[in-house]
Amino acid sequence: MIKILIIKLGALGDVIRTTPILESIKEKYKDSEIYWLTKKESKEILENNSHINKILTLPYNENNIFDILYNFDIDEEATKLALNIKANKKYGFYYNDGYPSTFNLSAEYYLNTLFDDELKKNNKKTYQEMIFEVAELPYKKQLTMIYLNENDKKYAQDFIGKNNIKNRNLIGIHIGASSRWPSKSWHESKIKEFIKKLIEKNYNIILFAGLNEKDKQEKIIRELNNEGINICYNDPSNSMKQFASLVGLCKIVVCSDSFALHVSLALKIKTIVLFFCSSPDEIEGYGKLKKVVSPLLYNFFPERMNEYDEELVNSISVEEVLNAIKI
Repeated sequence: MIKILIIKLGALGDVIRTTPILESIKEKYKDSEIYWLTKKESKEILENNSHINKILTLPYNENNIFDILYNFDIDEEATKLALNIKANKKYGFYYNDGYPSTFNLSAEYYLNTLFDDELKKNNKKTYQEMIFEVAELPYKKQLTMIYLNENDKKYAQDFIGKNNIKNRNLIGIHIGASSRWPSKSWHESKIKEFIKKLIEKNYNIILFAGLNEKDKQEKIIRELNNEGINICYNDPSNSMKQFASLVGLCKIVVCSDSFALHVSLALKIKTIVLFFCSSPDEIEGYGKLKKVVSPLLYNFFPERMNEYDEELVNSISVEEVLNAIKI
């Protein structure tokens, strides 16, 4: 039995889009036992995955010895773990005198894209392609994975009943993104205009938000209610799997480059993504994705991704997104 450890601690969306590596590992090492080390908040999204034998969460205090270790994160915590955990063969990144370094030559390209703005701007490889390159495994567009249990599915059905949704012509609109990138999300005025146009076309709406967008969600709903428009919305404090179960109800999901994107693609939902300041080329679409790219994107990506700019978040029109829905 080959004992394998994957380290992926990072953002929830990145955890989801790293899951395709599991299929390739199992294909190469059929008699293997896979451990996945992540943060506690990411554990739920990995649960019920038959390829994972054990999910480990930080803090990591075990003394396991592995045959193979894959570390796909470059932050200090992950790279120090990768350096110190015992394994016969290691791929990816380790801590080296204050900086991330690579165990294997094939990991250097991905690392360089994170520090070389020009390479980042010109890179045409998807995140999945680069991660498979790091692991020295063949990339065949293996799918991302989320597994919903019966309680998750019941949560979604209860939501339908509670909101009296008879027409399942549902469009999910996710209004948030990581606070680290304040210009990733569409402007509120555009979101409201978009919702009004969709209602005119007899779509039902679920307005998705996380805890960071709770106030923004409430504001949009209140302002629409004042105009006599009522829409469905999720509970921003719902669990990740509950969130995913509601995404699974949708015919189409419209979102930014965010957690919702990766959930939607993992559930094989048609997804329309608005790119304002992050790379559209790094996102694997699996035949389900329509990319709507701001004409200002390369004024900000990658050097000014962390800036908020009013013109930028208004730079994609409602008509462009409506047209994307028709395709």
